[in-house]
Amino acid sequence: MVLLHALAAMRGFGLAVDLSAVHINHGLSANADTWAAFCDTVCRALGIPLAVVGVEVPRVGCGEGLEATARRLRHAVFAGCDADWLALAHHRDDQAETILFRLLRGAGVGGAAGMPAERPQDDGPRLIRPLLDLPRSLLAVYAEENALCWVEDESNADSRHRRNHLRRQVMPRIEERFPGAAQVLARAGRHFAEAALLLDELAKIDRAAAVGVQGRIDLAKFQVLSKARAGNLLRSELLAAGFQAPEARWLEEALRQLATVGTGSETCVATRDGEVHVYRGELYMVRHRPPVADGPVPWCGEEILPWGDGQVMLGSTQGLGISYRLLRGAPVCLRRRLGGERLQPDPRRPFRTLRKLLQEAGVPPWERARLPLLWSGDRLVWVAGIGIDAAFACAPGEPGLVPVWETAPQSRA
Repeated sequence: MVLLHALAAMRGFGLAVDLSAVHINHGLSANADTWAAFCDTVCRALGIPLAVVGVEVPRVGCGEGLEATARRLRHAVFAGCDADWLALAHHRDDQAETILFRLLRGAGVGGAAGMPAERPQDDGPRLIRPLLDLPRSLLAVYAEENALCWVEDESNADSRHRRNHLRRQVMPRIEERFPGAAQVLARAGRHFAEAALLLDELAKIDRAAAVGVQGRIDLAKFQVLSKARAGNLLRSELLAAGFQAPEARWLEEALRQLATVGTGSETCVATRDGEVHVYRGELYMVRHRPPVADGPVPWCGEEILPWGDGQVMLGSTQGLGISYRLLRGAPVCLRRRLGGERLQPDPRRPFRTLRKLLQEAGVPPWERARLPLLWSGDRLVWVAGIGIDAAFACAPGEPGLVPVWETAPQSRA
């Protein structure tokens, strides 16, 4: 309410923005609808457009905890807001509490930095926290001087939640013995943020020195790094590929395995988000992806067929790709690789096993079972990444199809 009131007041002092508000109704409290109505009343009085967005938070089976699930859904709404900036009202006491909470959970330097004052979102408004350096006591004075009304979430009084216990029981005791502790913790968070920035810059330097010709980390160059720098680089690669920050125990085991594997060997270290692979002397970060179809996916003339986390596009051409005429004689479908397939991409060479063709093309083993294979009856016509069987090649001037497999991007995979 303080942030909303202050931003609304600044419109009269030359703040040239279109101000609107969003309220997220999590539906977790019996008073949730009353809170939404309260927000509507306040925004109407201030002349601020309000969007009320309801989210459904599963109470069981979410695997990440109720609060974490609610936060994830809330931030998904934030990312979808049609705005340049989205202002949140976290203050210095919130920051101190966050830093202490994360430290007690064993956070690394990045986590101990607390909440950033501003943060970009992918395809969404930039999150800003204008009140982050102000103590709650000062905001309370502002609220009282301006006769503001606000709502207290009754769940904040429940000390069974660890964050609430820190806020209501631990932080007051710390302040008794260490006056100004919240300010000191917030300052420590800024130091951690600076250290995290330096580690990010070091990871970029080490990546530039260790990157191979394919743009991935060369294992031999990775192995000569000190353990601390190797761990920092691996953590950076995982985050860049969309993984969650790795736990310390997992990182320790991953570094142990990567330090001993030979550059000509293959290995796989599994995480909750995917796997880290070594293939042909390079590191691959591979996220979990939707499975491909077990059975055939029939083609009935569509321009697009879904496949796993992507799609196969079948564009019409003239004199290129697969002969449309030769496909008419039998049912056409996509299938995944089962083993034993043979293909003749080059009419000057005999049929070869798909296994051999995939090896020569450098297709990693974990990708081979995901490749879409186009069949006409019992004849293999096309394999993504390999090409078209010579017997089905389109003659000059005749109608043809050019298949293209598009997949969701895998950062640094």
